[in-house]
Amino acid sequence: MNTPKLCALTAPITTVDPNEVKRFQLLANKWWNEQGDFAALHSMNDLRVPFIRDNLLNAHGGRRPGKPLAGLRILDVGCGGGLLTEPLGRLGADVLGIDPVADSIGTAEVHAWHDPDLRGNVRYRAITLEELSEKGGQGAGQFDAVVASEVVEHLADLETFTLCCNQVLKPGGSLFITTINKTQLSYALAIVAAEEVLRIVPSGTHDWDKFVSPMELERLLESNGFHVESIRGMLYNPLSGAWSWTESTSINYALHAVKLEEEPNLDEDDPEDPTVIVAQAKARRWYN
Repeated sequence: MNTPKLCALTAPITTVDPNEVKRFQLLANKWWNEQGDFAALHSMNDLRVPFIRDNLLNAHGGRRPGKPLAGLRILDVGCGGGLLTEPLGRLGADVLGIDPVADSIGTAEVHAWHDPDLRGNVRYRAITLEELSEKGGQGAGQFDAVVASEVVEHLADLETFTLCCNQVLKPGGSLFITTINKTQLSYALAIVAAEEVLRIVPSGTHDWDKFVSPMELERLLESNGFHVESIRGMLYNPLSGAWSWTESTSINYALHAVKLEEEPNLDEDDPEDPTVIVAQAKARRWYN
């Protein structure tokens, strides 16, 4: 019988890039300055919060007036200072924000403490995704949704991230990602213009080699137990500081994927089994 791929099996491999941790450590006290280094992330909430909310409502239906996500458990991976964690909590979800930068978690906890409405809905932990999924199975199959917004372009290992997301989600659970495409245009705008010319974000924030195309990300997800439901292009206007949806995914994009129901174990010794044939075909498509 085949062994399912689990995040725990990749324990020696980490999603965390130490250089990225050092970079965000220096910014840990700046998360809630809406005119500062994270201004574009603050305004991105105008798109990403409804994107997450509406897709979850389509899957689960409305829960309570004013608290449409009540009863749902969401994991916010790479939450930083809680810029996305808080609005999801205000929608009624039980949200756990995790980040490897302890000072960012401290900033998030202090900010949330000032809002009594968040105290029963929002929690934070300074922990990595793989640690959460491995520690005594505490995170395994616990969440209705995982959110990783502007995170995957900072990771050390994208497949480990994908496996861990699969492990912590319930079957049928949603994965939401926003990130940057790997194109010449994204290099020109997200790095040269945004970092060196307009100084929208600090220089060195992004590494073009870590950017991932929608096609590559979809291929990786669908090879690791997900079905990609939708991909939408996003566009930032540096003059207005606002985000909008666009048909083009050449710079920024948002993705929604769903974890497939558990598949039955396959008998690798039976080459006539059609499920084995399909699995082998998928493996060849991915690795060739």
